[in-house]
Amino acid sequence: MTIPSAHDRLEAALAHIDDVSGEGARTCLTVYREAAHAAATAADARHRAGISLGPLDGAIVSIKDLFDVAGEVTRAGSKVLAEEGKPAERDAPVVRRLRAGGAIVIAKTNMTEFAFSGVGMNPHYGTPGNPADRARIPGGSTSGGAVAVADGMCEIAIGSDTGGSTRIPSALCGLVGFKPSRQRISIAGVFPLAASIDSVGPIARSVADIAKADAVMAGEDYAPLEPAPLAGLRIGIAQGGPLENLDETVAKRFPAAIDRLEQAGCRLSNEKLAPLDGQARVNARGGVQPVEAFALHRDRLDRRGLDIDANVRGRLERARGIGAADFIDMINERAALIAAMDARLADIDVLALPTTPMVAPTIAEMTAPDVFARKNAMLLRNTSIANFFDLCAISLPLPREGGLPTGLMLFARNGHDRRLFRIAAAVERLLALERSLRC
Repeated sequence: MTIPSAHDRLEAALAHIDDVSGEGARTCLTVYREAAHAAATAADARHRAGISLGPLDGAIVSIKDLFDVAGEVTRAGSKVLAEEGKPAERDAPVVRRLRAGGAIVIAKTNMTEFAFSGVGMNPHYGTPGNPADRARIPGGSTSGGAVAVADGMCEIAIGSDTGGSTRIPSALCGLVGFKPSRQRISIAGVFPLAASIDSVGPIARSVADIAKADAVMAGEDYAPLEPAPLAGLRIGIAQGGPLENLDETVAKRFPAAIDRLEQAGCRLSNEKLAPLDGQARVNARGGVQPVEAFALHRDRLDRRGLDIDANVRGRLERARGIGAADFIDMINERAALIAAMDARLADIDVLALPTTPMVAPTIAEMTAPDVFARKNAMLLRNTSIANFFDLCAISLPLPREGGLPTGLMLFARNGHDRRLFRIAAAVERLLALERSLRC
């Protein structure tokens, strides 16, 4: 089978972006046509010469609107930043590594303003419609990245993840999304939400492509994934909050996936996790992430609050009254809880839970502020566990049977990213077999 050239794949991606009946205008806020064509020409020349710069050489990649690109203002989905920001002096390290690895950076993609919600709506630049149903939200905050991959505008999207921002849109759009152990990939040159929690991760159609992008961004050597044996794999099923209030679709598909894993020989255990109660206590006092975000945007809120997405503004303002002593207490308590969770997960290979408790809501229903607040919290509920406890996490698409997409999420301990990729590759293969048997 002949693999299409980088040039041909780029032209196909640009055609999807330019399709006036599609989501390109709401998905890709900046398109790098000339630079992408030059990069594709170079990639094809290397291929003909038998030269490779790495696993992403010639791959069509998009980057979220919060990555610095030299000479451009980093908007982070915000009109205020677009108007007041100064052009970046250099590319973010992640972007430099992608380019050095031969990736063809095609576009900057839309996002929730300041990356501060799991919904993916943006009142300034438009909301890309979910590829499974254009009347529904794409999930956020890496909304444009997920839609770009699903609609063929790129092959891999690079996003950020502070509470689930790669995994939520991946689950709602039927893709694979990954949050790494945060220390592995530089967040320099990435517009922050909460600098102590932010991480950078990819969205793609396969675990293999996720692992390739992760290795390039982390500056690590890449080796093809060998799926882990499923027989004897220790999988803990998170009990309590992560399984509460699941909608009808998720309540059907998640147990079906767990049953299939058990049939494949996995050793399942129901895990009640006491550190989750500690997370709830910290978040009930305001949480670490909102305080860090408010500190970053306080002056901007005072000067131009009405020019900020009302839903984002409301979430930021709720942290205004949290004092320094309370914030320090929450930081210290979180550090102790991270250590407790790491110890708690020592005897299992991965923790499994639904990525989100619901399928994508409609854009129309999310226009009501109370509905937005409630469903945004629900969308973030399970994914944010990995961020709070500094774990690595991946979301895999579950068999859809013609319905809306949902995701299966796997957590592993910090630093166990490579092991998580091998397990995810095995689960992905199992779920693909399940889909083929039902067709």
